[in-house]
Parts: sequence; structure tokens; C-alpha cells
Amino acid sequence: MTRINLHLLSDSTGETLEMIAKAALAQFDDTEVDRHFWPMVRSQQHLDRILGEITSKPGLVLYTLVNEKTRSALEDQCTARGMPAVPVLDVVTDALENLLGQEAKGRPGRQHKLDDAYFARVYAIQFTIAHDDGVAWEDWEEADIVLAGVSRSSKTPTSIYLANRGYKVANIPIVVESPPPPALYGLRRPLVVGLTTAPDRLVQVRRNRLISLSQSPDTDYVDSDRVAAEVKYARRMFADNGWPVIDVTRRSIEETAAAVINLFNERRANAGAVDDALPE
Repeated sequence: MTRINLHLLSDSTGETLEMIAKAALAQFDDTEVDRHFWPMVRSQQHLDRILGEITSKPGLVLYTLVNEKTRSALEDQCTARGMPAVPVLDVVTDALENLLGQEAKGRPGRQHKLDDAYFARVYAIQFTIAHDDGVAWEDWEEADIVLAGVSRSSKTPTSIYLANRGYKVANIPIVVESPPPPALYGLRRPLVVGLTTAPDRLVQVRRNRLISLSQSPDTDYVDSDRVAAEVKYARRMFADNGWPVIDVTRRSIEETAAAVINLFNERRANAGAVDDALPE
């Protein structure tokens, strides 16, 4: 088992930096990482205060710093101590500068400014929370995406993840004894996506859920035959309505959300192609 120190320095909240580091670390096994997070580093004085801590625990330094003096000071200190320092956004920024023919605007935390996109994302999160688990079906036509699936098929966490990406999402549990409201079948604006999973895996997830709630796992909720029938019922509903289906059995929430976004973009692109083909 390899153990390393990873220092993350950002002149803003560090959210972008954390996501990049998490994605990169997922590619490596048998590694223990001690993360040291340093957000809002916007002055030489602040950097000086944390350099001692960084150099006392040498390792890899990843940073998103815009100010040239702060960047240079960090790089000089890391070079003097033989520590690699990587500006994680520079390659992407340079490529965009070349493509767009303009220089990037060096503003700390510029990606987090309170613009229309920010408020749209906040509204998407509010909408999604208010339309979880079949609630407020009267408003589903306002959604961008509606997720349908049996209980414990990752509908809610996937919805929240998508909402953080700016999509208004509603979700509905598919229950054999309680059919969905008729409104589900008449939706025109939202993309309806069915989530399914392997019955044996679903039984395991449900059983663990009951145990975590200190409830008895000996119920129909985890009966293998009934669970298989639930999944079959849901898949038939998806097929009858022509809804795309994503099998979440071996997918993470991020992977499921990415698949949903791909379906959403494909649908939008196809709709645009049809509109372009219509005579004026």
C-alpha cells in the first residue's frame, strides 16, 4: 500500500480542484491519500502561512491559482524542495485560448460568479427536491428529465446529481400495486428515462437498507420472486411507452447521470434536426 500527501490549493472554493483530484485518484488502486485542502488562497501572506505546512508533509501539489505572483511563489517553493506542482487547468485553458483566439480572463473563482447559470442551477435543485418520489406530479411537464424505476434503483441520488448540473428532475417509483398517475404517459417536454437493475442486486440493496434502519429484513420487500416481478413489470412499462432504459446494476451515480445526460442531449439534437428540416 502506497501512502502519499496530496495538497490542493485554490483561489476559490476548490470545488473544481477536488473533482479533478477525485477523478484522477479513482484510477489507482492500493493507494492511501492524505488530502490537505487549502481554499481561498488569494494573497502572498496567505500562501506564506501554509507553505510551512505543505513542506512539512511533502507530496504532490495541485493548484488552481490565477494570480501570477502567488503562482510563481508556490512554484518556486515547490521546486526548491523537490515537490511536483501541477496547475491542473492550464492545459485546458491554453487549448481554449488557441481555439478561440483570445486570452483567458484571470479572475479568481470566476467560474463561480452569480450569473444566470448559477441561479438556474439553484432553481433546478429546488425543483428536484420538491418533485422527489412521485410528489407534485402536476408539475412534471416543467421538468427536463423524469426518472422512473422501482424502489432503491438510485432515482433520488441520480436526480440530485443531475440537479447540481442544472437539470430539473422529477422521479417516480414504479410500484405494481400502485400504478403511476396517467400524467406520466402524456408528458411531452421532459425526457422520461427508466432505471432498472438486476433483481438479485436489488434484493441485496433493499436488505441492507432495512438493516440500516433497524427493521426486519424478512418482508415481501426483499422476497426474490416479488422483486423479480417488480423489475419485470417496470421494464414492460418502459418498453410499452418507448422510454430509454439504463441498467444501473454496475454503474455509479455519476455514470448513470452521464448516461442520462447523453440521452437528453441526443434527444435535443434530434429535435433540432427535425426543426431544421421543416419547411419555412
